[in-house]
Amino acid sequence: MRPVYMINGFLEAGKSEFITFTLAQPYFKIKGKTLLILCEEGEVEYDKSLLESTRTEVEVIEDMEDFTPDNLNALDKKHKPERIVIEWNGMWNYKEMKLPWYWKLEQQITVINGATFPEYYNNMRSLLAEQIKKSEMIIVNRCDNVEDLASYKRNLKAVNPGAEVIFENKDGEINEIFEDDLPFDLNADVIELDDKGYGIFFIDSMDRPERYNGKTISYKAQVLKNKDFGEGFFVPGRMAMTCCAEDMAFLGYACRYDDSAFLKDGEWVNVVAKVSVEFRAEYGQEGPVLTAVSVEKTQAPKNPVISFN
Repeated sequence: MRPVYMINGFLEAGKSEFITFTLAQPYFKIKGKTLLILCEEGEVEYDKSLLESTRTEVEVIEDMEDFTPDNLNALDKKHKPERIVIEWNGMWNYKEMKLPWYWKLEQQITVINGATFPEYYNNMRSLLAEQIKKSEMIIVNRCDNVEDLASYKRNLKAVNPGAEVIFENKDGEINEIFEDDLPFDLNADVIELDDKGYGIFFIDSMDRPERYNGKTISYKAQVLKNKDFGEGFFVPGRMAMTCCAEDMAFLGYACRYDDSAFLKDGEWVNVVAKVSVEFRAEYGQEGPVLTAVSVEKTQAPKNPVISFN
């Protein structure tokens, strides 16, 4: 069976750039030939040296009526590739695509230009839906000036809930945590944070403190007494392993608590606290500050260290 990698997207979505990048990656290298079928020719031309070094043969099919199993079979006999990469024409109806019986669709990726996504979504929704319906991955690039990526993600997930959606700007992937991805209910009267939830809360609240302003949270924490925060404060947080056992950090925010003097460094407590956004010299900027509603001593958890892996 010949593995086929299908790259979908409308003209100028960035398909050629994505394929160029992928061909150059060590993980995508093979010993045999790659047959690259272009169903449209965009503004970006493929570098001849890259094609030669990756043993990639290029064929162009300009009309969908020529994209037939017989013609594809002829190209297979001509080049005898180990795999096939198809740069699909976004204006062709994906439902009408037919491959030779021995070509197996290994992976389907859709590339979307974030700047023009609303236009295509509103005016060519059926064609767009056919592209993304069976895609394992959806890459939305050129998102530098897009303010509401969450709505993009909701629209894409509505068509293909199982797809991995990646947003990129000129600096690379955008590692934004969307409200729909949070493992807790932001609208709850008291947001209950388990180990995973606390780690995500801490990272997200650093980037989006306004999201938690006025919210009440509850979690199990270890006490850190830090004189830098002054009297009436302590830091209820968790030790976290961010990538490996040698890479440990204590994650916590300043918390107002009138009886903080009676707490011991390192002991475990259940904390219910209200979040506000304030400037703290220790932060060097505005950030989350907690005000304790209740602090109750408790036993250490089975896994005192949380992990992001």
